Amino acid sequence: MAERLKRSGLVGELSAEFAGTMILILFGCGVVAQVVAGGALTTPAGGLGNHDSIAWAWGLGVTLGVYVAARLSGAHLNPAVTVALAAFKGFPWSKVAPYALAQTAGAFVAALIVRWNYTEALAKADPTHTIKTQGVFSTLPANGNPNLPVSDWGALRDQIIGTAILLLLILAVTDLLNTPPGANLAPFIVGLIVVAIGMAWGTNAGYAINPARDFGPRLASFFTGYGGAWRDQYGHLYFWVPIVGPLIGGLLGAGLYKFFIGRFLPTAEPEPAGRVPAPDES
Repeated sequence: MAERLKRSGLVGELSAEFAGTMILILFGCGVVAQVVAGGALTTPAGGLGNHDSIAWAWGLGVTLGVYVAARLSGAHLNPAVTVALAAFKGFPWSKVAPYALAQTAGAFVAALIVRWNYTEALAKADPTHTIKTQGVFSTLPANGNPNLPVSDWGALRDQIIGTAILLLLILAVTDLLNTPPGANLAPFIVGLIVVAIGMAWGTNAGYAINPARDFGPRLASFFTGYGGAWRDQYGHLYFWVPIVGPLIGGLLGAGLYKFFIGRFLPTAEPEPAGRVPAPDES
């Protein structure tokens, strides 16, 4: 019985990670499809949003996804978060791969829904499904802009830094020994973190900062007509950058939080005698 309950608990956690990540991508890829594909067809062009609306929708997608999944799984929604929590916060390593698969599957399904819903707009704006609208689903160096010569290694650097910032701040916001936000506001604050990263660190590589967020939609786009999904605008294999960079950056950011902040925080030990009544005295 205990083993069965344990298994059903893991199923619930994976279901929550799937659903939460799906919500994240529905809003994230959805807003990029609206701005890039739909906006290309307005008069004048660009009438359905801009970079700021993209950053806000991604952040709100994170907030809503976290609210969906937090009770059951902790709402990682990101393999970089899962790996960092396993390395520094005691999350079971045996759950890392299942969580990552559930997150990637949720992102994949959400991207298929976005692809289906925006079929007409994508076909009109980019009939041969090229790099022009590939960014709806996955990231590119310099967001596909050849006028900004960001190399794959430059994009890798960017993803390491951006994800390090993300994990350092997530640990700060969720650490009960620090000063976490009250009234169940942590998901909202985490969403604001993503908005801020998008507005400050979105130029060089599109701030994927999440392997599932990039690989799941990239796979969905490949299966639905984007034959060049694995490459960047220079023809280089690029799909590995938003996987490897965030995994390294997440570990770096979590390690920095532990080194600079976590190890100095008070521990959750009982108060000294005389400060609080003993249990049998209350």
